[in-house]
Amino acid sequence: MRHRKKFNHLSRTSAHRKAMLSNMASSLIIHKRIKTTVAKAKALRMYVEPLINKSKTDNTHSRRVVFSHLQNKEAVSELFRDVSEKVANRPGGYTRILKLGNRLGDASEICYIELVDYNENMLSAKSDGDEKKRTRRGRRGGSKKSTGQPVAETKVDTPAETASAGVAAEDSSSPKASEENSEEVKNESAETTKEQAPDSEQEEKKEE
Repeated sequence: MRHRKKFNHLSRTSAHRKAMLSNMASSLIIHKRIKTTVAKAKALRMYVEPLINKSKTDNTHSRRVVFSHLQNKEAVSELFRDVSEKVANRPGGYTRILKLGNRLGDASEICYIELVDYNENMLSAKSDGDEKKRTRRGRRGGSKKSTGQPVAETKVDTPAETASAGVAAEDSSSPKASEENSEEVKNESAETTKEQAPDSEQEEKKEE
């Protein structure tokens, strides 16, 4: 029978459950926010809030009691040095659970569990980081400009140059222009043959 046993066993043995909650509590104290399932978050809230309440009285006995649960020197020093100052005037309710929906793998409920007094600082730090990461890039060559690589200069033609180039292209592509070009080539070839002919005659006379 489970009479008056209201805590969640989390489908684990007592040793496994205590070790898991101890590690999660240390992570929560150091990082101020962790992501886990709703069931574990509710069990962690019952585990860590008495320890935070204990940190309000900073003496050797309180530190030894908290260390017996956490087994982490960094978490204990963080709890008694920083967290205890933040929660000094708070009469309880040191953590908050923010539900995020269901996980894709097993459809379990996922949530954030965080320390209430550190929420504003975390949000402001996150917003500052987002503003620093924002970069403005143009439509052309934005990635090269952002990386600092030299960008090749492109020559922009004026309307007059483009118009003259278009007229020249049309003239060269027209059939009249092609006929005139062919006639010029024939005339040049005839002139070269005439010039070569007397030279060949003079060479023959010299040989005789």
